[in-house]
Amino acid sequence: MPLNTRLLSRIDELSPEVWNALSVEPYPFLRHEFLHALEAHDCLGRYVGWFPRHLVCEEDDGRLIGALPMYLKANSFGEFVFDWSWADAHERCGLKYYPKAVIASPFTPANGPRLLIAEQAPRETAAMALIDAALAAARKLGLSSAHWLFGTDSELAAHPELLARKGCQFHWENPGYRDFEDFLDTLTAKRRKEIRRERRQAAAAGLSIERLPGDRVSDGAWRQFHRLYRITFDKHGNHAALTRAFFSGLGEAMGAQVLLTVARKGDEIVAAAFSLVGSDALYGRYWGAEDEVPALHFELCYYQGIEYCIQQGLRRFEPGAQGEHKVSRGFMPRPTWSYHWIADPELRVGIQRFVQREAQDVDAYMDALAGRSVYRREAGC
Repeated sequence: MPLNTRLLSRIDELSPEVWNALSVEPYPFLRHEFLHALEAHDCLGRYVGWFPRHLVCEEDDGRLIGALPMYLKANSFGEFVFDWSWADAHERCGLKYYPKAVIASPFTPANGPRLLIAEQAPRETAAMALIDAALAAARKLGLSSAHWLFGTDSELAAHPELLARKGCQFHWENPGYRDFEDFLDTLTAKRRKEIRRERRQAAAAGLSIERLPGDRVSDGAWRQFHRLYRITFDKHGNHAALTRAFFSGLGEAMGAQVLLTVARKGDEIVAAAFSLVGSDALYGRYWGAEDEVPALHFELCYYQGIEYCIQQGLRRFEPGAQGEHKVSRGFMPRPTWSYHWIADPELRVGIQRFVQREAQDVDAYMDALAGRSVYRREAGC
């Protein structure tokens, strides 16, 4: 498919209507509003090493065929697919690893599409053309590599130049539960008792809990959430890249696709969890708290999310990266995939061997965790 390719340094070079008409609807992290909020509210750039270079493919008449959310990266922070050893290998060979290309939503370990295709375009042909255009751009820019992170597009797995890397996350799945008690009935008696105890602990703290869509969150509530988010990141030695204006702007722009679950002591918000809502899934992203309250993290970040999914009929809850403790709360290990192009042929061979061995380790890890399932066998989960 002969296409004209452009690189955009700002998402606003395309209108929200044009970008969102591509296949982004089920997945909130690639909507124009989300990417615009990152760029417009000082979340990207030199300080964090994310530089937008969104790739757009058009036919000769200017008709948009597809696009990629692409960034040049000056480091490997905020990706959740760890490749520091690959950077070291390049350096030992006298090669520069950075900048590299990353095709993903920044700071977002959530599974979803990475190849955005126009409705009228033939899917498979357009998808392969997009991948080839991205690789051509990476070669032209002299990049070491290109990385599609947490991608679910089948064409990525089929492309002969991409190496597939397997990972693991913990997801909760909803076969059609009537309510939270219906979910608990599928668990072992011991685990049911422990979850009920944790929920009682949170309730005993005397806090009121409320779930708010983004367009119902006040400026004061966003300000307090951002303060709690920064406190929590600082406590764990991480950098809080997202600004208060990002959160409040996103809430206003995306409305019910943003969910803030807050715990109040009187009128003061003392803890909160931030999530995004897709057409079939809830994505938990950030949490912050003033003080340690027994089981409050589990209540806001897991149990409130499970209840919300059941009430809204969402089929899946992705609460973020890592965390084996999620297994005991009904989340099961599920594979994730990223896809990588490595420019240097010798390093490509070495990295290919690495990801093949790593996949075997991931399989063994998932099998071991599946053996710790808290679901009753007769429940079929």
